[in-house]
Amino acid sequence: MGRLERTDFTLLWLRDPSVRRRCQVGLNKGEAKNALSRAVAFNRLGEMRDRNYENQRYRASGLNLVLAAISLWNTVYLEKAIATLRRRGQVIPDDLLTYLSPLGWEHINLTGDYVWDTKELKAKAGMRPLRLLGFEKAA
Repeated sequence: MGRLERTDFTLLWLRDPSVRRRCQVGLNKGEAKNALSRAVAFNRLGEMRDRNYENQRYRASGLNLVLAAISLWNTVYLEKAIATLRRRGQVIPDDLLTYLSPLGWEHINLTGDYVWDTKELKAKAGMRPLRLLGFEKAA
C-alpha cells in the first residue's frame, strides 16, 4: 500500500508545479530553522556532547527556548516595521506577508558575553527604534 501511495505522490509531484512549490516552501522553512539552530549552538559546533540523557534534554530544551525567543522578537519587530511603513504611506499587500519569516538572526549578537543590567532594562522598558534601511522617504 505504501508503494502505491508513494508512486501516486511521485506522479502528482511530476504533473503539478504547485505541489512542488508547496513542498519546497516547507523544506525551506525547515532549513531556515536548522540554520538558526546551528548559528545559536555554534559554541559546541552544534553537537551535544553531554553523556547524560538528562543534560542532553536540558540543552535541547534551552536551544528550543532561545529559538522561540528569537522568533518572537523578530515577529514583534516585523509587525512594528510593517505598521510603521504603512503609516508612512508604503503599500505592503497582505498576501506578501505570508512570505516573511521570523527566523533571521543577522541583527542578533550570537557571540560574546551576555550581561543584562536590570536597572537599565527597566529604564528602557520599551521597544528599540526601527532602522528602516532603504525605506526612508525623503522629507
